[in-house]
Amino acid sequence: MLLHHRLLPRLLLVPSTHTSTTLRPSRLPLRLSLSPRFSAPSHLAAPQTVDQSDDEGASQGKVQAKLPLDRLFVPPGATVDTGDQDAVSARVLKGSNIVLGPYARGDAQVVNADFVKSSVRPDDCPRDGLPEFALVGRSNVGKSSLLNSLVRRKRLALTSKKPGKTQCINHFKVNDSWYLVDLPGYGYASAPQEARTNWDEFTRNYFLSRENLVSVFLLIDASIPAKKIDLDYASWLGQNKVPMTLVFTKCDKRKKKKNGGRRPEENVETFQSLIREYFEAAPPWIMTSSVTNQGRDEILLHMSQLRNYWLKH
Repeated sequence: MLLHHRLLPRLLLVPSTHTSTTLRPSRLPLRLSLSPRFSAPSHLAAPQTVDQSDDEGASQGKVQAKLPLDRLFVPPGATVDTGDQDAVSARVLKGSNIVLGPYARGDAQVVNADFVKSSVRPDDCPRDGLPEFALVGRSNVGKSSLLNSLVRRKRLALTSKKPGKTQCINHFKVNDSWYLVDLPGYGYASAPQEARTNWDEFTRNYFLSRENLVSVFLLIDASIPAKKIDLDYASWLGQNKVPMTLVFTKCDKRKKKKNGGRRPEENVETFQSLIREYFEAAPPWIMTSSVTNQGRDEILLHMSQLRNYWLKH
C-alpha cells in the first residue's frame, strides 16, 4: 500500500462520557480513516448552526435533532468543549458535520475559473504544484453540475444526459491558485469493460500518486438508497488513507415511491450508518443540490480551510 507524507497525520475522534471535558482529535493512525490533514486552533469562526432540518421540515415547524459531538468532523488541532453543545453547534456548517475554523478565510469564493487540460495519465496532469480537489462519483451522480455550481458558470464543465461522458482527468484552475479536478465516473454498466477498467486504474493511480491532492470529494446520490459500489469506493479510499469528504448530491429531490419513499436526509443517514462501523473517525460530509445551490458556500468554505492549512504546512 502506497502512502505519502501529505496524508498524515490522521484524525481520531474519541467520544467522551464526561460533559466537562473536551473532545480532542489525536494523531494516531487508524484502521480506516477519511480525515484530511487539517489543523485549526480552538478559536473558530461562526458559520450557520448544526441544525440539519430540511426546508420542508422547517416550514412545518419541525427541527431535526442536533448532531452528537462524536459524529462531528473536528479538524486536528481544534478542541471542542463537550459541555457546551450550543457553542459547538454555532461552529458547524449548515447541512454538514464540519466544524469551521479560521483557515476558512476571505478567499473561499470563486472569482474566476478556467479549463486547463485533460489528461489520460496522472503523469500528464499539471505540474505546477498548486493544491487540488478531486470530484469523483458514480456516473450520473452530478459531478459536472456540482462543479458548474461551485464556480457559478453554467457550462464550464459540460454536462450530458449520457452517463460516462467524462473519460479523462480534467483540471480546472480556480482563482489562478488552485484546481478543481473532474474525474471519470464509475459504475456505468453500458460502458465497455476495458474502458471501465482503464478509468478505474488511472483514477486510483492518481489518488495514490498525486502529491498536491488535498482531498477527494466523493459524490453520493442522496435521492436514492445507498449503493454498494459507493460504499466500496468509500472503503477503498479509507483503506488507502486518501483524505476524503462525502458530498451528497440531489438533496433537493423529495421522496418518491420508486426510490423507496425515502427523503434525501434519510438516505444520507443510512449511508453514514453503513460506513460508520468501518471508520473510527467521523468522515466530513455535506448535503448539496446543484439545482438550488444548497451546500455551495459550505463546500467552498471547507475547501478554503483545507487548502490554506495545506499551503501552510
